[in-house]
Parts: sequence; C-alpha cells; structure tokens
Amino acid sequence: MTESTTSPAGPTSSSTELVSSLGRTTIADAVVAKIAGMAAREVHGVHRLGGGAARAFGAIRERIPGSGGPNVSQGVSVEVGETQAAVDIDVVVEYGVAIADLAAGIRRNVIQSLQQMTGLQVVEVNIAVDDIHLPSDDTEDAEPAPSRVQ
Repeated sequence: MTESTTSPAGPTSSSTELVSSLGRTTIADAVVAKIAGMAAREVHGVHRLGGGAARAFGAIRERIPGSGGPNVSQGVSVEVGETQAAVDIDVVVEYGVAIADLAAGIRRNVIQSLQQMTGLQVVEVNIAVDDIHLPSDDTEDAEPAPSRVQ
C-alpha cells in the first residue's frame, strides 16, 4: 500500500500540503527568502542582515528612486525543494546580545514563520555573524557626509 501525501497521518502532515491529488503548489526561492528575512529581522538583537558588500549595495539601492525600497531578503540565501527548505542568513548583531541565544531565536522564528506560511519543512537554518553593531556606530550614521555637488 502506498502512502498518500494528503493523508493527515502521513509523514508530510503539515498545515498546508504542497503536493496533493488535486495539484502541486510551488513556492519561489525569492518568496522563501523574503519570509526568512522578515522573520530574522523581528528578533530583538538583530541590527541588520547581510555581509559588508551586501549592506553597501543595499544602502545604494535604497537611495535610488523607484528601486522598490529596502531589500528584505538581503543577507538571506535559500534552497527550496518540493517539500523542504534550507536557509543561510548573514547577520549583524547588536553589541551586548548573547550571540548563541540570538541565533537560537532567529532559527526558531524563521522555522516557525516558514512552516506556518509555506508548509515547507525547514531542514536547517545556518547563521553567520558577520559584524557587531556598536553604540558608537550610530553617531557616525546620524551625520550625513557633506555633498560634493550642488
């Protein structure tokens, strides 16, 4: 006897079945990356997502009119299969936050959000801490550099 993916007792009993006898639902990598990025940003202690180059490119992109604003999937890469997803996140943490606790919180929130919104089984969430945001960094950001042109 073959096991149906629509069986509530089956191994793929998530809140949303992605493959059923009525059809297949596919979720784009970009959608999964956006959900993961938003979920990671919700965790207290996360200053920004993305490595140095990604943050610099993102800052330039945000200043371009009509660019669509901030990129919520910046610093997030994903692999998405038919029923599973794996997530890699680059993060900048606030000074004073326990990094191990922060990583656990990010993992918990990303897994919960992705499973709730997509029905995908999250097999791993890898977190790379690329930088730490110091309180003194805010004073540098508060004063914009003088314009070289008028």
